[in-house]
Amino acid sequence: MKTVIIVQARMTSTRLPGKVLKPVLGKPLLSYQIERLRNVKLADELVIATTTNETDQPLIDLCTSLNVPYFRGSEDDVLARYYGAAMAYRADTVVRLTSDCPVIDPGVVDKIINYYNVHLPLYNYVSNTLKRSFPRGMDTEVFSVNVLKEIFFEATAPADREHVTPFIYKNPGRYKLANVLCEYDESRHRWTVDTMEDYELIKRIIEALYPQNPNYILDDILKLFEKNPDWFLINSLVEQKHIL
Repeated sequence: MKTVIIVQARMTSTRLPGKVLKPVLGKPLLSYQIERLRNVKLADELVIATTTNETDQPLIDLCTSLNVPYFRGSEDDVLARYYGAAMAYRADTVVRLTSDCPVIDPGVVDKIINYYNVHLPLYNYVSNTLKRSFPRGMDTEVFSVNVLKEIFFEATAPADREHVTPFIYKNPGRYKLANVLCEYDESRHRWTVDTMEDYELIKRIIEALYPQNPNYILDDILKLFEKNPDWFLINSLVEQKHIL
């Protein structure tokens, strides 16, 4: 059973174009996320799934420089991009992540993968997003390549093609779903990058923690907020884009 982390990434974000390569301490945000995901113990491979657009060549250049596998596919049909990446890298289990989560905790990713593995074949889909308790930015979804193949061939709604997994959790009668909760409800925190306010917050987190401990974890970020409670206000008014 080969477990492959597939991270979707593109340069043409609508609210903050080029966000995944915005620099902090001289390194692009995506390089921090790649570095952290390489510490996930239960994954066999990490793949960046980007598009065939020329605008995404800088992402390919970064992957090449970091020796990270990549796949190029459709910009709008992200489901097809995931399916193509999973087929190309012979995945049995797919771990879906997005590239706007540069401070993601590899331990959280392992926790979701482990829950999926331990309960096989009970659940078709395991995530920490069906009921939010983790900070946004720790989002992890795990499902089999067989499920991915089914939804690739059956899902037709634009939102299902763009966001990959809604077809799964909109059909709980067909797919068995499981949600992993954080020890405490920390869902008020937003540690993902979609706006300049998000970027400013992530920049402060990385600058405060990374130089002393590149392998900081979720608890370290929470302790940082205990010392700097005003940081929560930096992006507290940012509204998450909704899936139509």
